[in-house]
Amino acid sequence: MAYPVVAIVGRPNVGKSTLFNKIVGEKVAIVENTPGVTRDRLYRETSWNGRTFALVDTGGIERKADDPIFKYMRTQTELAVEMADVIVFMTDVTAGVTADDREVSKMMQKSGKPVIPVVNKVDGVGTLPAEFYEFYELGFDNDLIALSSVHGSGTGDLLDKIVELLPDAGENEEQDDFIKVAVIGKPNAGKSSIINRILGENRLIVSDVAGTTRDAVDTRKENEYGKYIFIDTAGIRRQSRIEDRIEKYSVLRAKMAVERAQVCLIMIDAAEGVTEQDEKIAGLAHEAGKASVIVVNKWDAVEKNNGSVKKFTEEVYRHLAYMSYAPVIFVSAKTGLRVEKLYELINRVDMQHAMRVTTGMLNDLLSDAVARVQPPSDKGRYLKLYYMVQTSTRPPEFVVFCNNSELFHFSYQRYIENRLRETFGFEGTPIRLIIRQKGDNAQNV
Repeated sequence: MAYPVVAIVGRPNVGKSTLFNKIVGEKVAIVENTPGVTRDRLYRETSWNGRTFALVDTGGIERKADDPIFKYMRTQTELAVEMADVIVFMTDVTAGVTADDREVSKMMQKSGKPVIPVVNKVDGVGTLPAEFYEFYELGFDNDLIALSSVHGSGTGDLLDKIVELLPDAGENEEQDDFIKVAVIGKPNAGKSSIINRILGENRLIVSDVAGTTRDAVDTRKENEYGKYIFIDTAGIRRQSRIEDRIEKYSVLRAKMAVERAQVCLIMIDAAEGVTEQDEKIAGLAHEAGKASVIVVNKWDAVEKNNGSVKKFTEEVYRHLAYMSYAPVIFVSAKTGLRVEKLYELINRVDMQHAMRVTTGMLNDLLSDAVARVQPPSDKGRYLKLYYMVQTSTRPPEFVVFCNNSELFHFSYQRYIENRLRETFGFEGTPIRLIIRQKGDNAQNV
């Protein structure tokens, strides 16, 4: 589920990163007295009073920022405000109300989002300093909150207010019956084009210029196949080719889109074949444990013969050997070739991603697997597999209990995984095995 987003914004050096670290409970953001240290946004999920939300730390905003870094910081903060459900606007009591504070406050008020004005560095106890009340001139609807991000005083009041202003949990629950689909791939692979073809309208900008899509865009679609939210993402370039920081920011957003999604459509340009960058992008979905479909686009532009599909499929699995579970489909966003079949594949891999198998069936499979292929042994020590249980879904996770985890070699783990797939399917989804030796720590696979 995509959690509501809370963005911490303000001019440089008012204590945003210190507050971020205090709330998430770890030193994630770099804290220095030098303006501009936090250039890219940081995200962490955190909870308060039973509500979970994504907290976003941003770089500071200055009115006159000719330096390209400060221009970037302003742009990425504006994007943070755009995606936020609640905004925490920080100021510094020791500096008083500055022209930059006034400028940023106007930007926040124009956003139409709930804004919590916070006056930081109020380190004293008892009576508030007279300078604190000057910040009421900024004209926010919500009352000022006095805070010391260093010492933590006022943080509880701030979190209470954040939870009060978060959208109702029911608003997110309304989306629970939608399958969230992230469309990922390198620039110009046809991500926006495929979504436009799916929607039947030019909803997203399509251009031959790589990098047209800067941000992640959500679009709903309901039809006879089901309910979907398609997340178009900026193309992910090679790290060495990321010349401007907005481009780097787009990569972070694409990674976030993968985290939010249930299913990933991994777009590959048929004319270019599977590249090293495609391997890295597919790895994002695999490592995040997402259901995936490999979509070979621009198939209409490729010269073909009777063996073309088989040959290209073999190339895909040769490069993406770790994703042999993911189905491959050949489409054309331009002509609409097989685009309609994407819905069936999305539904199928999403169902497999959420599949749960009873413990009885798993142990029948385990007994049969051991009978077919004896477990490994070493110097008179024999691996014994006791039983297997499924502990979670999305992705399916299984715990196998044994007598000696060191003897449970990778090849035999892969054998058990293959038996799971042969018996139950699990098409389009990674499987995670946890090897647990009684009395020892688990080993994730």
